[in-house]
This record gives sequence, C-alpha cells and structure tokens, in this order.
Amino acid sequence: MSSAAALHRRIEQIKAEIITLGPLRPGTLSQQYNVCGTPGCRCKDDPPHKHGPYPQLSYTWRARSRSEFVRADEVGQVEEQLRNYARLRNLIDQWIDAAIALACLERQERRRPQQNSRSKPRVSLKTHSKSV
Repeated sequence: MSSAAALHRRIEQIKAEIITLGPLRPGTLSQQYNVCGTPGCRCKDDPPHKHGPYPQLSYTWRARSRSEFVRADEVGQVEEQLRNYARLRNLIDQWIDAAIALACLERQERRRPQQNSRSKPRVSLKTHSKSV
C-alpha cells in the first residue's frame, strides 16, 4: 500500500494535469451516411448509394442525448476535445482511487493509537490503605 505522502503527491500531480487540459467535449465521433429527399437520386437506387460520409458527434449531457454534424475542417479540433475529455475522466478516476486509498490509510492511522493504548499496562485502581 502507498504511503500517505505518496498519495497526496499523486493527487497534486493529477490536479496539475487537469489544469493543463485544453477544451473539452464529451461524446463519440462517427461517420454517417444519409438519404436525401430528391426523387430519382442515387441514394434511392437499389442498392442505394447514400450521401456521405459526414462526421457526426453524439453525446449525452445533463440527461439529454444530442447529435450534431461536424464540418470537415473542424474534425481535428473536435477529436482533440474528445481526447481531452477522455483524459479528464481518466484523471478523475485516478484521483478518486487515490482519495479512497488515502482515506483508508488515514482511518488505519487513526485506529493505530487506540490499539497501542489498549496494549499498555494498566494502572491498578486499588488504593493502598494503612493498617491500623
């Protein structure tokens, strides 16, 4: 098990890494193909030759699912934002793991003095009286 000082250092490292993250965006980037509404278009052939691919970002935020198309010139930027968000989630998980380990270690340390005090020899409470 790690020492408390090592766990505190790791938490500080995680905080420092979080500060360096750039723009964040949750979600998944995928390629979508569409069928248009134009009669006789190739997308309605058998087999269909759909339009696309078009990059699409899908995500859920505040209990609402969303999807939006991403312009081709913005794909690299969105991919970076997705990587940053994934890194943030990973760092938060590491922070929580370290915090749990630290709490367990601190709880053990608090219990240790109580256990030591029980093992000390007890002082007799008997009073010595003089015989008269």
